Amino acid sequence: MNSSDTSSNFQQQVQQAIKDSTPLNICAGNSKAFIGRDPVGRVLDVSGHCGIINHDPRELVITARASTLMSEIETTIACGLSGSRRPFSGSARDFTLGCKILNGRGEILNFGGQVMKNVAGYDLSRLMVGAYGTLGVLLEISLKVLPRAASSQTLMFECSPEQAIDRMSGLLSQPHPIDAACFYGERLHLRLSGSAQAVKHAQVQLGGEVMHDCTDFWRTLNEHELTLFTTATTLYRIMVKPATPPLAIDGKWLLGWAGAQRWLTSDAPVDTIREQVSKVGGHVTQFRGGDRNGSIFSPLEPALIPFHQRLKASFDPHGIFNRGRMYAEI
Repeated sequence: MNSSDTSSNFQQQVQQAIKDSTPLNICAGNSKAFIGRDPVGRVLDVSGHCGIINHDPRELVITARASTLMSEIETTIACGLSGSRRPFSGSARDFTLGCKILNGRGEILNFGGQVMKNVAGYDLSRLMVGAYGTLGVLLEISLKVLPRAASSQTLMFECSPEQAIDRMSGLLSQPHPIDAACFYGERLHLRLSGSAQAVKHAQVQLGGEVMHDCTDFWRTLNEHELTLFTTATTLYRIMVKPATPPLAIDGKWLLGWAGAQRWLTSDAPVDTIREQVSKVGGHVTQFRGGDRNGSIFSPLEPALIPFHQRLKASFDPHGIFNRGRMYAEI
């Protein structure tokens, strides 16, 4: 990848947009363009702002420009998406140490740092994770990284959704080296990662069938290439407590994150799905498909809307960045 810093060019475009009162639609690889409400405004193409700036394996830290390819850093920061290790290792937000952004005043600001021990205070760098570009243009990101496990093995068990949920939620409190668990295709998939001895010991204790093409399975799950994700039916991302029993909503399901993140393709009305999920204390995102001008994310409580609006105004007082991408009011 060619390394390129085009911050000054973006700064000029933002300053011009402020003068013109023109909203900007921030686009990089555009691989997550389907998430959120329909974009509005002039395209601010940041795809050329790329390159790994620093990587120190001894300090377990990497710093890269925001449009560096996923194949190089394997993390989606602006959308706040985390892979299959999320409930066992932490979220994308947990691994964010610092960032550089271009705010809605045309100013370049730095938050956090490039080390794991940072000064206490408001961690504004993590605020950018999952903001969908509504607070500013991400220019650089510093991330904590972990060494690859010495050994990994995936076990499969044929079971019902109820049995899978019980087993996954139960394993969360046990000292096995599990770093991924999902139920898909009538099978529970458990990935073990750690030292060769620890993985072998856990495999003997847990039993199950060894999955030989496990690397490809977890990659296609994380990259949404499994059949469930490629249908034309509306896809919903449902977050609940891991031990929540199966929900009585018609459609096809995938239970990830040990039961906490559940993917559903369904023709049921979104309001019906949200009503059922809210009864168990969860929330719903209309992830792909359906009406992109409605409520994509679970609607905010009325009392929270002013807080979000004031936060937006602090970073983007002219409202030019990804206007309405998450909520119509912001």
